[in-house]
Order: sequence, then structure tokens, then C-alpha cells
Amino acid sequence: MNLWVVVPVKPFDQAKSRLADVLPPAARARLMRDLLAGVLAQVRASELPASVLVISRDASVRAYAAELGAYTLAETGDDLNAALEQARRWVMQRGGDALLILPADLPLLTVEDILHLYDLGLAGAEVAAAASHDGGTNALWLRPPDGIDFAFGPDSFRRHIEQAAAAGLRWAAYRSETLDWDVDVPADLDFVAHYAPLSAH
Repeated sequence: MNLWVVVPVKPFDQAKSRLADVLPPAARARLMRDLLAGVLAQVRASELPASVLVISRDASVRAYAAELGAYTLAETGDDLNAALEQARRWVMQRGGDALLILPADLPLLTVEDILHLYDLGLAGAEVAAAASHDGGTNALWLRPPDGIDFAFGPDSFRRHIEQAAAAGLRWAAYRSETLDWDVDVPADLDFVAHYAPLSAH
């Protein structure tokens, strides 16, 4: 298996705009850097037999990700699903035959989450998705990488699973308290701060 972990990242200075009422721009940029570093650290700690690709249209994001040991790809648009499609084509051109998509804003992500998704893939799941608490998708396993279209956004967990079922692919749903949460709005930030300090990563 030639597995790639793909992490899409918005420009640091545009990240987390819905936190603007509680965090100034510099603090939001620092938060995004910390969240990205945390996700990449958990992937490294998992010792997953995978390469890691960070895709972003922000050169500073790519430089930071490269410092942390990731491959990088310059995003050509400004849409998440289009960026993931671009990354998927790039990976497949290099012989990748499995993808694990992880958003960059998963403050509670654990090694166990990563390995559980990998184990689902080893057990035969062609699509495995982890739901967020609000119905989004906080992790997506694909083997083959082009089994379904990317549908990240509101209600994406249901849409990813429905696509897999309609295509006749073997699919699995993964639910984890630590993968339930990303950071989009102030309430998320409050919950995560009480659950486990961001500095824990």
C-alpha cells in the first residue's frame, strides 16, 4: 500500500474567520499554526507507514509544513473540495493508492484515532469516515483514492457515506469523542479549552 495523509490548510492570515469576535487576526494565525503542528505531530507519533502532504495556497503554510517534515503542494484555487481533488491527482500520479484526509484543525486528534482509521482500511473498508459533532467529516479514508467525490462542508459525513453505498463500496463509520471536534466557532474553542488545552499537543 502506498498511503498518503493529506492535510488541506487555509492561509494562516485568513484562518478561523468565525473566531474574529474573540481572537484578533494574529492570534487566529498562531492558533492555526498550533493546530496544524498538532495534527502533524500525531501523524508522526502514530508511525503510520505513510507520506504526508500539506496543500495550501499560502507559501508560509507550505514553508512551515516543510519544516515539520511534510511534502507540500501549492493549491491553485480557493475551494476545499477542489484542493483535495488537486491533491488526489498529485498523489495518484506518484503511485498513491490510499488516502487519509485529515483537516488541520483537529485539536483533540489522537494516535489511536489515526490507527483505528488505518485498521479499518486494512480490514477492507474502501471508504471510512469520521463524523464531527455537527455532521461534518473530520477524517476520510479512501482506498482507492478516487472511490468517491469529495463533499466536505455541511452534512458531509452523510454525503460521503451515501456516495460510498451508492457506488457499492465497502464503507465504515468511525465515531470518536476526540475526532468529534474541530475548531470553527467560539463555542468549539471553549469546549476544547475545557476538554484539553491546545498546548497539550
